[in-house]
Amino acid sequence: MELGRLGVWYPVDKLNAAQIAAFVGHVEGCGYTTLWYPESRGYETFAVAGYMLAHSRKLVVGSSIASLYARDAFTARRGMISLNSLYGDRFVFGLGVSHKPMVEGVRGHDYGKPVPAMRAYLDGMQGKEAGAMEWPVALAALGPLMLKLSRERTLGALPYNVTPAHTAMAKAILGPDKWLAVEQKVCLETDPVRARALGRAELARYMTLDNYRNNWLRLGFSEAELAGGGSDRFIDAMVLHGDAAAIKAGLHAHFAAGATHVCLQPVHAPEDWAHRDAMVAALADT
Repeated sequence: MELGRLGVWYPVDKLNAAQIAAFVGHVEGCGYTTLWYPESRGYETFAVAGYMLAHSRKLVVGSSIASLYARDAFTARRGMISLNSLYGDRFVFGLGVSHKPMVEGVRGHDYGKPVPAMRAYLDGMQGKEAGAMEWPVALAALGPLMLKLSRERTLGALPYNVTPAHTAMAKAILGPDKWLAVEQKVCLETDPVRARALGRAELARYMTLDNYRNNWLRLGFSEAELAGGGSDRFIDAMVLHGDAAAIKAGLHAHFAAGATHVCLQPVHAPEDWAHRDAMVAALADT
């Protein structure tokens, strides 16, 4: 399976069935190779993946990220294999440990230590199945230990909310032969005040999650820069904005740092689908 150079990341739980089908068609029509979507409180991961695969012809669809706490390892294995059997090997199972508030507060599970929990889950999922290491599985990985596990047990890593400096670090750990599919938020908006306001609104739900905060601190941002919705420097790093040329330059920085695939996430005002679709179209030739 090939991810291609450029993909789109989008929270499809914001959309109804008709809107999902239309967006899938738009992404595929613009020439993107892969469409990524998160695990949400709305649509179940495998169900919505099947719907998107059914409404596309060649597009690869990837979970980014499905929580290991949402289904047992056997069910995950069968779901991944089923989708690929039914839809021509076009599904990537992006897997992660999620976050403590979502696991304990929403699902009612105990949140284990991330790397041991993921290793045990992969043990259960892969078992002694022939060719399991070649299954289209990749991990949500920010820190060095999870990146190392990604290299050892899967096809690669799917970092989220990161910078090109993180991409370079991840590449050094993963090596030359693994996927490094990096998410990057973008906002096609030349007014920096408006762009940063949209960026802060988008990032607000991530700012309280320890996994991301700890990684941002490792990347050199200070606690002060993460306070009050984030400093301008922080927001500018997380959400590329400006005209199409400026955004493309930021996306190219990830490729220069070693990314094998970059998935852009359009950031826009609520229900401004026209702006979303315009961004997807404008950046398709990055």
